[in-house]
This record gives sequence, structure tokens and C-alpha cells, in this order.
Amino acid sequence: MNLKIANIIGTYLGLGLSKFAPGTVGSLGTLPLAYLLVRFGGFWALVIASIVIFFVGVKAVDVITKESGVEDPSKVVIDEVVGQLLSFSIVAYLAPEYLLDKASFIYYIAGFLFFRFFDILKMGPVKYADKEIKNAYGVMLDDVFAGIFAACMLLGVLFFMVNS
Repeated sequence: MNLKIANIIGTYLGLGLSKFAPGTVGSLGTLPLAYLLVRFGGFWALVIASIVIFFVGVKAVDVITKESGVEDPSKVVIDEVVGQLLSFSIVAYLAPEYLLDKASFIYYIAGFLFFRFFDILKMGPVKYADKEIKNAYGVMLDDVFAGIFAACMLLGVLFFMVNS
């Protein structure tokens, strides 16, 4: 993969070039993609897209980090894309209608907030991947773990909302 393609992918079409909070901008920019994946392909589209983006992202991150000499450049937000997509996975599997109805914005906002919380807080496996795995996989995996934590929290929101 050449550097130009790696930068397009790694910055998620340039969203990572934001001067203010590129990770947050990249995560927000993922919400329409998550909606479209759930709407037109459901859980499996979300999971397959996450897997494909993960591996393409690893390659892009590898190229960018080798070129820049920076372990985790702030402009790289493709990792946030994967984590943010995964944050909706459990609800997309168990109750996809909640991600598609008129009130679905509540779940997308909650999933976004939970993901950013775990991505920024970096506890447990999120911290381990971020600090101990010193390659492109580490850059990507910390957000995968944050997305899994966010998915569990979003399941709690679903349970609370349905049983209220």
C-alpha cells in the first residue's frame, strides 16, 4: 500500500486531519456508516465491515507509522472507525430495530459516548493494547477493546430502555 492510499484510509477520508479532537471527529464520522451498515446488512454487515476495516487499517497504520516515525499519530482514526462500529454490534445482533427506528439516535449517541469514554479512559485490555503492543495491531486493538466495552454498556442501555 502506498503512503497516499494509507493516509486516505488511516485518516478515514481526511477526518483525522481535524485540528480539534481528531479521534472524536473520526468516531462521529463513523455513525452514518454504522447506520447504513445496520440498515442495509444488519449485524453481519457491521461485523464483516469491522473485520475488513481492521485488517486494511492495520496495513495503513503500519505504512503511516513507518513513514512518520510516530507510534500512534493523532491523524490516524481508522482505529476509531472499527471500535465505533463494534460498539453497536451486540444491539445490532439482539435488537437491530432499536438502531433503525425513530428513536435510534439515542443508541447512536450513547454508543458514541460510551466508545469515547473507554477509548479515552484506557483501562484493562484497552490500556494493555495501547501501551504494550508496539505496532499497528496495538494501535487498532485498543479501539477494538474500547468498542467491545461500549457494546456491553449499550446493551445495558437497551435493557434499561426496554424494561422501563
